[in-house]
Amino acid sequence: MPTLTPLRAHGRFLRKMIPTQDPNPRACRVIVRGGNDIASAVAHRLFTAGFPVVILEAEQPLTVRRGMAYASAVYERRITLDGVTAKHAPTVERALDLLKSRAAIPVVGTGDEAVLAVLQPRVIVDARLHKKERSASRITDAPLVIGLGPGFAAGVEAHLVIETNRGPNLGRIITEGEADAYTGEPIEIAGHGKDRYLYAPRAGIFRTPLDLGARVEAGQIVGRVEGEPLVAKVGGIIRGIIKDGLHVQAGTKLVDIDPRSDPTYLSELSQKAWIIADAVLAAVRQYS
Repeated sequence: MPTLTPLRAHGRFLRKMIPTQDPNPRACRVIVRGGNDIASAVAHRLFTAGFPVVILEAEQPLTVRRGMAYASAVYERRITLDGVTAKHAPTVERALDLLKSRAAIPVVGTGDEAVLAVLQPRVIVDARLHKKERSASRITDAPLVIGLGPGFAAGVEAHLVIETNRGPNLGRIITEGEADAYTGEPIEIAGHGKDRYLYAPRAGIFRTPLDLGARVEAGQIVGRVEGEPLVAKVGGIIRGIIKDGLHVQAGTKLVDIDPRSDPTYLSELSQKAWIIADAVLAAVRQYS
């Protein structure tokens, strides 16, 4: 049999994939790479649909919107979003226990890809939201690999790609080609866009006395990286901020200030997140 290139193998994959009835969810183990807000909505949807889901995160996640991200379980041991709880699983054995009991979504914070060999997922959803860099995922990682947003070519880094840019194509399941490029422009809130965010001016340790929900004024020092201050450009409530004491690279997003000053938004997953999650669920049901 001739060796298949990734794209030829992908073509064969698509020819075999025809619309089917829902698979047996309990027989279809899913790993979600990443525990950010989008990844959390995906894990939530799959879990409530009956799929056994494991979130694979870094040892020290640099998640900004921690109030709406299952990645926070790594630090807080557990977090509940919209009625579904995720718990930190310090070992693969603990993750398997949680899968069996369905008491919560396990979050494995080892950053060790070797856990894939133990968990043997049928589906991998790479939800780490690459911006400009290519994903390290490959279609050989699992029978079905789904990539969210830029950084994936269908047939190379993933079998299927989900569009994550806002607009008429949000949530589109892509079987050929790639998602739209990252624009770098966030949605405006109360007239503010990118000025709501604060980024690391240099590499080093981020220190802050503030946490989620703190109210800040424009011009206030929110934190420091190696002594260099981060000054809020707008007033409002801190909707997102990475954990104090973490090492960051220059340019890393550290703070998200919401000028609406409404604490409801601290833990409320966005409509965009749910649209993407619905698309992933549809793809898993059709192609797994």
